[in-house]
Amino acid sequence: MNKTRQQQLLRWLKSQTGHGKRWLRLSMILGMLSALLIVCQAWLLASLLQALIVEHLPRESMLFRFALLFGCFALRGVLAWLREKVGFECGKAIRTALRRTVLNRLSELGPAWIQGKPAGSWATLLLEQIEEMQDYYSRYLPQMLLAVFIPCFILLALFPVNWVAALILLCTAPLIPLFMALVGMGAADANRRNFKALSRLSGHFLDRLSGLDTLRLFHRAEAETESIRQASEAFRQRTMEVLRLAFLSSAVLEFFASLSIAVVAVYFGFSYLGELNFGHYETGITLFAGFLALILAPEFFQPLRDLGTFYHAKAQAVGGADSLESFLSQSETLASARGDLEIDTQRGITVQAEDLNILSPDGKVLAGPLTFTIKPGQRIAIVGQSGAGKTSLLNAMLGFLPYQGSLRVNGVELKAINPQFWQRQLAWVGQNPHLPAATIRANITLDGHADPQKLAQVCELAGVTEFLPWLTEGLESQIGERASALSVGQAQRIAVARALYKTSHFLLLDEPAASLDSHSEQHVNRALLSASFSQTTLLITHQLEELDRWDEVWLMRNGKIVQQGGSDFLLKTPGAYAGLVAQRKETVE
Repeated sequence: MNKTRQQQLLRWLKSQTGHGKRWLRLSMILGMLSALLIVCQAWLLASLLQALIVEHLPRESMLFRFALLFGCFALRGVLAWLREKVGFECGKAIRTALRRTVLNRLSELGPAWIQGKPAGSWATLLLEQIEEMQDYYSRYLPQMLLAVFIPCFILLALFPVNWVAALILLCTAPLIPLFMALVGMGAADANRRNFKALSRLSGHFLDRLSGLDTLRLFHRAEAETESIRQASEAFRQRTMEVLRLAFLSSAVLEFFASLSIAVVAVYFGFSYLGELNFGHYETGITLFAGFLALILAPEFFQPLRDLGTFYHAKAQAVGGADSLESFLSQSETLASARGDLEIDTQRGITVQAEDLNILSPDGKVLAGPLTFTIKPGQRIAIVGQSGAGKTSLLNAMLGFLPYQGSLRVNGVELKAINPQFWQRQLAWVGQNPHLPAATIRANITLDGHADPQKLAQVCELAGVTEFLPWLTEGLESQIGERASALSVGQAQRIAVARALYKTSHFLLLDEPAASLDSHSEQHVNRALLSASFSQTTLLITHQLEELDRWDEVWLMRNGKIVQQGGSDFLLKTPGAYAGLVAQRKETVE
């Protein structure tokens, strides 16, 4: 990663602090109070030693100073605890805001974008990469302030007492961040490579886990196990590379800090022996000055030590922010192109496309150019071999894929229509039912406000009532994770009931009867055919025997609509008909 990109990511990371600004300010205030207490504590301790050893003052006369000293110790502990708590809340607020932003952006972009990456990659982005930013916001950023304020307070306290000791600390301090920055550049690159390897490993593992039954059937389990082992070993080596850099930067910090403190100690040692006689403003080098300098010298470097400890949090945050910032920037461009208009749909929906090219999220042409018109109430079936562009067309109409050319709804460009408004006008049933809610009722109504009469009607029409008696709690039955308590046919009937329950003007159906048994297929087809007469409907299907029930049939091939007309036009296109029939036979077999 070049320096320009690192600086860009650091600016982006700092721009996110607005979500936890209140906590960050409080952490900085607590840090400044800690800096003042360090100086006060050292001053009290040095003055007590001077009074006891040199001035031989009675202990009773110093009880108040002893009380102040112990008070400083206790208050520093309380402030350190508060800083940890406040820092955690700061990081938590920012991480929560980032996760909310990513999830909202994915919700806006839709499933076509999400399917572009393995689920494991999205899980890594949402969980691990954002989690790695916790220490950056909770510890590193507040510590940067302390690394400036505490040394400055110490120098201000030390210069009036002994300018040589202060000058030694001032000259050696810049060496630590300089060498740590050199090491940290390598650490940031190593962390970035580590996150990419983790993302690939997560996606690879989850994909193999999802297809475990298939791998076993084809005797590929051992080969894939070895592949995962090799990927895990590569990730382990990258992790060890990051740790080596971490230990190296810690060694650099400790070396220069120890060297500086040693120089201060040698200076005072030779001064007490009478070999050196400067730095004391003509008052002589007192025991108080020596103790104060030697007590404050470790405290001078302690913030830099802590910053070095947390410096790897910065490297981790930069590595994790790389793909996160790229995703948010890229998706923001697409999200900002969405419109905010609301159109009148009371008289139905008319869709007109002219030279329409449908694009993938990365800009690749999936289908087109397409020119067509869908009139209000029209019922259209789309047929074509797999890969012809049928699902891409549906995703574009759903607003999930970008496009070039013109796609107008009631005379208004789809890009200019508010996505939430547009999706409220649509009902959709796909090949694989998605049931996100916990119960059957909640998955049908979604908003939780059910019309009992309408709910009973759609359940009867979709065939849900047929299997409800087998469930102990009826519509309130829990469906389990990924609808594990239901068969595929039952889950698809619930999805159909959900589409029928929703008040919509445009029904989009993507092979809703695929992978169903004949009994469930009949229920689904009957219910959706009945619903299609009350609204504009677009159906993707491979069931050629049902085409005569639809107003118009479109034949797609290689991303284009090559034929439009009634179902009888297929008989006039022997090549197209033969190809579709052959594909239908392969599907059935």
